Amino acid sequence: LQAPMPAIHTYGKSERLKSRKRIDAIFKTGQRVTMHPLLFIYRRHGDLPQPALQAGVGVRSKQFRKAVDRNRIKRMIREAYRQQKAPLRDKVLQGRNSLDLFIIYTGQTMPLFEDIYARSGEALRKILEKYEAE
Repeated sequence: LQAPMPAIHTYGKSERLKSRKRIDAIFKTGQRVTMHPLLFIYRRHGDLPQPALQAGVGVRSKQFRKAVDRNRIKRMIREAYRQQKAPLRDKVLQGRNSLDLFIIYTGQTMPLFEDIYARSGEALRKILEKYEAE
């Protein structure tokens, strides 16, 4: 039997960005951080009843025609995000704001998890620095 996962390393339904309105708002007014091959678009707002950090993931279907490949890349990105989001989540919840984040894979080839992990870690640290500066 495996021990239960620590609560800080989860990525449940409440943490997934699914609202069409909020996703559109991110693309219209969000700030961008690029860590090739990942593009992070994020938007800070305070219009939710309780603070939250929500994230969504996307891969261009024009670049990766097979859904199997797109889904694999999205799984890798979600896993890397899940493992490294704790400092950002803590800061967002502390500040009583909400942060929406959308991660897009812009590369042309199938990535290695190590590359995704390293780049997403750098980008999340950059977003945290900018979030603290605001």
